[in-house]
Amino acid sequence: MLTIWGRADSSNVQALMWCVGELGLAHERIDAGHRFGIVDTPDFRAMNPNGTVPVLRDGDNPPLWETGAILRYLANRYGAAPFWPVTLIARTEVDRWAEWSKINVAQCFTAPVFWRVVRTPAAKRDPAAITAAVTALEAKLRIAEDRLARHVCLVSDDFTLADIQFGHILFRYYDIDIARAEMPNLRAYYGRLTQRPAFRDHVMVSYDALRA
Repeated sequence: MLTIWGRADSSNVQALMWCVGELGLAHERIDAGHRFGIVDTPDFRAMNPNGTVPVLRDGDNPPLWETGAILRYLANRYGAAPFWPVTLIARTEVDRWAEWSKINVAQCFTAPVFWRVVRTPAAKRDPAAITAAVTALEAKLRIAEDRLARHVCLVSDDFTLADIQFGHILFRYYDIDIARAEMPNLRAYYGRLTQRPAFRDHVMVSYDALRA
């Protein structure tokens, strides 16, 4: 049984929960962070000194934190090919695109775009900064757009861990009130993700509680 600390409307928690859903793992999720608190308590800080979510405990094993590391742990322990390939080269290719997605896409979307659009009061928003952030993000998304012209998923025609690290921001990207560049391959890919039950259950959830 997995125990997961983190609120359902945290994007990092959503990536983890989507992975848990895809792998069909039994779990309990405990709301933590933002309006739920808990992350500043001594017990939580003993698990994760950063005071961030998600945190995962798998049975009696030590608690894990940092989303990318947790995802790789789950893939290594519970995943199978093609989601998490057996051979080192193929697995590293998935891991490379997962890392690219975290650094170049997720981190370029969540704070620079989503927080400025959703978590900032309208009177305090900086339209020029939002436009610049979206432009920078979409420069990276065009790399995915090019790949998705040749593959059904980010790495290949098979759904992998990289798709979770990449795709978990797309619901919010397409849902928030911004001007978006036309990227038909990315849009079609997002449409395919919305057909996955675990994506609908854990990623396509309301973020109204985060609105300024």
